[in-house]
Order: sequence, then C-alpha cells, then structure tokens
Amino acid sequence: MTKQKDVQPIRDQQQLEDMKWALKRHCSERDYILFVVGCETGLRVGDLLKLTTKQILDLKGKQHKILRVKEGKTQKIRDIYIANCFEEVFAYAKNVQSPYLFPSRKGEHPTITPTQAYRQLNKAAEFAGVEHVGNHTLRKTFGYWFYKSTKDIAMLQRILHHSHPSVTLRYIGITEEETNNVLKTFSAFH
Repeated sequence: MTKQKDVQPIRDQQQLEDMKWALKRHCSERDYILFVVGCETGLRVGDLLKLTTKQILDLKGKQHKILRVKEGKTQKIRDIYIANCFEEVFAYAKNVQSPYLFPSRKGEHPTITPTQAYRQLNKAAEFAGVEHVGNHTLRKTFGYWFYKSTKDIAMLQRILHHSHPSVTLRYIGITEEETNNVLKTFSAFH
C-alpha cells in the first residue's frame, strides 16, 4: 500500500510567486493559467479541466466576470467571480486552439488529465522548492488565503461545500499551532 501524499496549501506569498515563475519557465502557459485559476477560484482540478475557452471568451463584454460551473463532485452549480485573474486568463484563452481551456497536446484526450496536471505542478514545485504539492494544493491555497483575508470560516465552508467548519479548517491546514499563536495575543480586555 502506498502512503498518500500530504498535500498542503501554499502559505507563503514568495512561494506562490516562485510557483508561478517555475510554471511559466519550466512548464507551459497552460499549466501556469491552470495554477492561477485554481488558486483564485478554489475549483477542484477535475472541474478546472472541464472549463471551455468559450466560457472565458464570452465574459469579455460582461461587467461582472462570473463563471457558472457545475461541480463534478457535488453536482452543485457554483458562480465563480474571476475578475482578479480575468485579463491574464482571457489573453491566454484567445490563443487556445481548442474548445477546452486546458487542452492536451496528445490526441487521445481533449484536455490534460488530472495525472498530467499533477505531474506539471510537481515539476514546477521542484524548481520552486515548494513541498507537499498535489492537485488539491490549488483549492487548499484558495481556501487558506481566503480565510487569512476574511476570517470568515462559515462563508469558506459554504464555498467549498464542506459539512462543518472543522472540516474546512483541517482542509486548509489551519493547525493547532496557528490557533495557539492567535490565542497568545488575544484578550477580551484589550
């Protein structure tokens, strides 16, 4: 039996930048855009791979850059705001010669497979010196930074479709140590 890899969010801003650089330099623009969209939306890799070029191109004239996606695992419809990365994704999508946003270069699949996405992410992670990277790193990174920015675990739980806040906290790697660090500086009387 093989041990499952301990996949973590990327918790360091410099490591995020290093991953983007490594993906551009050592992989491809496709893999870079996959990473950016994954970290900005919190979609699972399987759902990212189903995105079409048309979905992105159709947002050009719209005021609100919202992708509507039916999530594979939950079968729930989710509206995803992508204005933060839209210009970059649109510039990429204009040059994609495939109906799918993340096409395979090989003929047997219209898109890259989750296995290929995993390989490319890990290749970049080696160059960037980032550990514990897997396909869920993108979703976990989204969750981690959303939580750090908003502290709204209930909203994040709803976005990720988790059953309980404790599941979400564990998923994004908010550890006991981090909780204790917050409690060290907290007082009701300040």
